[in-house]
Amino acid sequence: MAAAHPTDPRDLWRRELGGTARRVAETLRLYGPRTRAELVTLSGLSRPTVSAVLTDLGGAGLVSERTGAAARPVGGRPASVVQLTRRAGIAVGADIGRRHVRVALADLGHAVLAEREARTDFDIDDRPHDALDLAVGLIDAALADIGATRAEVVGVGLGVPAPITRDRRIGSPPMLPGWADLLPAEELTARLDLPVRVDNDANLATLGEYVWGAGRGCTDLVYVKLATGIGAGIVLDGRLYRGTAGTAGELGHVTLDARGAVCRCGNRGCVELAVGGRALLANARQSHPELHDLAGLIEYAQSGDPGCRRLIMDAGTQLGYALGNLVNLINPQRVLLGDELGAATELLREPLQRGLAETALAAAAESVEVVQSALSLRAAALGAVALALGIDTVPFATPV
Repeated sequence: MAAAHPTDPRDLWRRELGGTARRVAETLRLYGPRTRAELVTLSGLSRPTVSAVLTDLGGAGLVSERTGAAARPVGGRPASVVQLTRRAGIAVGADIGRRHVRVALADLGHAVLAEREARTDFDIDDRPHDALDLAVGLIDAALADIGATRAEVVGVGLGVPAPITRDRRIGSPPMLPGWADLLPAEELTARLDLPVRVDNDANLATLGEYVWGAGRGCTDLVYVKLATGIGAGIVLDGRLYRGTAGTAGELGHVTLDARGAVCRCGNRGCVELAVGGRALLANARQSHPELHDLAGLIEYAQSGDPGCRRLIMDAGTQLGYALGNLVNLINPQRVLLGDELGAATELLREPLQRGLAETALAAAAESVEVVQSALSLRAAALGAVALALGIDTVPFATPV
C-alpha cells in the first residue's frame, strides 16, 4: 500500500491502494462490517493475505476491528468484526420527491452519520434546478453537522420520482415533464464536483430497506412505494431488477381498468388512479376539504373516520389485485409497504391480502409476507447512500 492517511479519500479508491488491499477494502465497502473469515470467502484471498492487508489498512487508520456477536448461539468465542472507518471516506445520498428533499450521509463502514430534510412550498416536478440546488444546500449542511467537507466524499447517490433508463435519462418524460431534458446525475455532478449515480426512488428505497431495514437477509422481495405516486422496487435472487431499459417496477402504471380514466402516463385505468395519494386525497376532500396531505388522511382513518377508512381499505384491495399478478410472476418472499401510505399498513394488509387471494395462485399468495417498511420516509435517501457505496452491484444476502 502507498501513502497512509491520504488527504483526499477519493485517492484511496483511485490510486493509493495496491491490488490486494483494494480488493479487501472494496469488499468491506460493498458488504459492510465482516469477520475475517467472511472477508476470506468474499474476497477470494487467502487468510494470511487478508490478515496482512488488514494490518496495513489498520496502520493507516482505514479499518477498525471490534468484538461482534458470539459465533454460535450458545457459548462460543465472539467473532471479531472488521469495518472501514470514516477516514476511508463518506457516501452521500439524496432523495428528491414531489414536495421534499432528503439527504443522508454514511461512512464506508455503513454507519449512518447524519440526515437532513426540507419540505418545499413548490412542486419539484416543475422546478428541477431549484430542487437540485436545495439538495446541494442540504448536503453541505449535513457535512457541516459532522465536521466534514466535500473533499471527504467518495460518491453520491441520487433518487428521483421517475423511471431512469440505463443511459441515466428520465424513462417516461410525461411523468416528470420539467425534468425531461435533463440528465439528473450530470446536473448534480456539475454542482458538487463529485461522482453521482442516479436511480428511481423506489429502487433506492428497496436498497435502503435491504441494508438498514425490513428487507435484510431477503433475496426475493418487492418494495412498494405508496405516496403521491405508486412505484415498486424488485429484487430477484438477490439482485435489484431494473429491466432491459432500466424502468422495471412501475407498478403504479399497471392497468386495472382498460376503460378507466386517463393517467398522467397516457394509459387508462392505472393503479395510481385508484391507490395514489393524489386520487385518495381528491376523494377524501369531498367530505374533508381541510385535508392537506396523506398523513392527515391516515390519522382520520386510524381514529375511526368511516369514509377515510373505506378509502384506504379499498385502495388496499386494488393494490392487492395489481400485486397478485406480480406475485404470480416472480413469487417473492416478502412485500414491503413503504413511504407515506406505508404508515397505514395495518389498515391496508387485510384487504390487500384479500385482493392477492383473488388474483394470485394460492401457494404464491400464502407464502408471501406483507410487512411495513422499517425506514418509512427515510428509505430512499438511505438507499441513495447504498447506491453511492455500490451495494447494488453485488448479490444481496450473499452467503458466507
